[in-house]
Amino acid sequence: MTDFKPADSTPDAWEREALEKLLHATLTEQRRSRKWGNFFKGLIFLYLFLTLFAVSGWFASGDGMQSSGPHSALIDLKGVIDSDGGASAEKINASLQQAFKDKNTVGVILRINSPGGSPVQAGYMNDEIRRLRKLHPTIPLYVVVTDICASGGYYVAVAADKIFVDKASLIGSIGVIMDGFGFTGLMEKLGVERRALHAGDNKNFLDPFSPSKPEHVQQAQAMLDQVHQQFISVVKMGRGDRLHETPDMFSGLVWSGEEGVKLGLADAMGSAEYVAREVIKAPEIVDYSTKDNIAERLAKKIGAGATEAAGTWLTRSYFGLQ
Repeated sequence: MTDFKPADSTPDAWEREALEKLLHATLTEQRRSRKWGNFFKGLIFLYLFLTLFAVSGWFASGDGMQSSGPHSALIDLKGVIDSDGGASAEKINASLQQAFKDKNTVGVILRINSPGGSPVQAGYMNDEIRRLRKLHPTIPLYVVVTDICASGGYYVAVAADKIFVDKASLIGSIGVIMDGFGFTGLMEKLGVERRALHAGDNKNFLDPFSPSKPEHVQQAQAMLDQVHQQFISVVKMGRGDRLHETPDMFSGLVWSGEEGVKLGLADAMGSAEYVAREVIKAPEIVDYSTKDNIAERLAKKIGAGATEAAGTWLTRSYFGLQ
C-alpha cells in the first residue's frame, strides 16, 4: 500500500510558505519603521518651527497690541524682581511703553505682587514710570497691590499717581539687606584648611571661608546705608506730603494694607477692576503683560515635569516604594 502525502506537505511547499511568512513580516516591519520615522520627523519639524518663532519673538502676548476702544491697560509685576525673570525691568518697561503708546489707553494699572528683589531693576522701572508719566501727562498710572508689595516692589510702586491695596495686603519693608554665611568654625571642626591666593588687599571681601574683617564689615554697612538712603529719598519724592512719618517707617518693617493707608504708604483700598471701573472710568481691561512665548512656556512645563518626575522617583527610591 502506498503512503499518501498532501500536495502542500512537500519540501518545496514548506519552503515557499516559510519564505512568504518571512517576506510578509519584513514588509510589516518596514511599514512600522516608516510610520515611526515620519512621526519623529514631524516632531523635529514642530520643534524647529516653534524655535524659529520663539527667536523671532512671535507668539508673545502684548506685542503690537492695539485695542478696539477706550480701556484700562493692565501690567502684572509678579515674583522676585531680577534681570532674568518675568519681573525684570526689560519686560515690565516694554509692557508699560506699549500700554502708554496705545491711543485708546485711558489709564494704566500696574498690579504688583512682589516681595522685592534687585534695587537696580526696581530703580530702572521707577525711572521709566516717571518718564512715561511725564511724556503722557493725560494718562494716569495707578499701582494695585495684591498679596505683597515690599522692598523693591514698593520702590517701583511709589512712582505711581496712587497706590491701592487690599486691607490684608502686605506693604513696606523700606530697607536693604545683605546676607550670607560664615563657615570658619565648621572648617576647623572638619580639619579643612582655607587656601586662597589673591592680589589686592580686599579681593577676599566678605569671604565666607575666612574670618570677617572689621574694615570689610564697615565698608559693606556703608554701602547698605547709602542704598537705604536712596530708597528713602525715592519714597519721600514719590509719596510727598501724603506720608505720615513714624520713627520706624524706614526701618524695614512691613504693614498691612489697612495700616499702610493710615501711614500714607498707600492711598486707598481697591482691586484692579475697581480702579478701572471707578477711578479710570474705563471698565474694559486690556492686559499688556509680556508673556512667555510658546517655546518658553513649553520648555518650562517640560522642565517642571522633569523635576517633578525626578523628585517622585527619588522619594519613592528613598522610602523603598515601588
